[in-house]
Order: sequence, then C-alpha cells, then structure tokens
Amino acid sequence: MSVTTKDKTDTEFSSGLLQFIEEWKDKPGNLIMILHRLQQEFGYLPRPAVIKLSQLLGTPLAKIYGVVTFYHYFKLTKPGRHNIQVCMGTACYLKGGEDIIHEIENLLGIALNQVSDDGEFSFESVRCVGCCGLAPVAVCGPDVFGKLVPDKVPEILAQLKAK
Repeated sequence: MSVTTKDKTDTEFSSGLLQFIEEWKDKPGNLIMILHRLQQEFGYLPRPAVIKLSQLLGTPLAKIYGVVTFYHYFKLTKPGRHNIQVCMGTACYLKGGEDIIHEIENLLGIALNQVSDDGEFSFESVRCVGCCGLAPVAVCGPDVFGKLVPDKVPEILAQLKAK
C-alpha cells in the first residue's frame, strides 16, 4: 500500500532510519525509541510517516497515536523554522516566564503551540531546561537566552529571523 499526502510532506524514509527501525523492530519497548528517531528525521511526526511506520512494525495505528499523544515531546504538526521553548519550571515561572510567553504571543500574533503564518516561528512552554540560574530562560535550537525580560524579546526574534 502506498502512502500519499496532500501537504507535500516527503515521507521517504532514509536508509539510516530504515536500518534503525529494523534494528529496533523486535526489541521490547521499541516504539518510543523508533518514534524519537522518526521525529528526528522529519522534525515532527507527519501522519503519512506514522502510517508507514505502523505498516513496517505491524503495530496498529491507534496504538502508535496513543503513545504519541501521551508524551508531550512528540509533535504532530510541523514546527516553525525557529521553535522557541520558553521554560516554565519553578525558577523561570517565579522570575517571569509567563511574561515572556505573553510578549512572544503579542509580537508574533500566535498562541502557544502554534506556528506563525510565514512558518518562521513556533513556540511552546516546556518544563525545566536546567538553567535555573539564568531564569527566566528561552531556548531555540542551540541558543539559550537567559535572564529574559519582555523588552529583550523583539531583539531575540530579530536575531533568530536573521539566521
């Protein structure tokens, strides 16, 4: 059965991904490991790729989606080119993490877990990123922005967009 998609998602699995699936296929607890690798490959879990995985593993689609929707790590929609993660762990929350979220919402015109119309930005709230001494913190890829105040957010967004 061939898998097609209307959103032009390329669901061609790389040889490395296929090899990984084959290696993990029969191991106990394999599904989460394989889903992590699948998300690493595509940046999120496109439905056609999950259907293809279901077929390769012989695992019901409902079981896979049960796991995917239980864990917040897995993403079912394609994130923006710059996915900003705002820490809402205790230290960041107490030092104004919520104010950072509101400022990003205002500047980008999107709510948490949404993608800007131009596909440049998405953002999400995450639990502790381990930078409590820099609270409040936002992370985008390898970049960590600490001791944030709402006034710094426009500069950070401009810096990210320029990349």
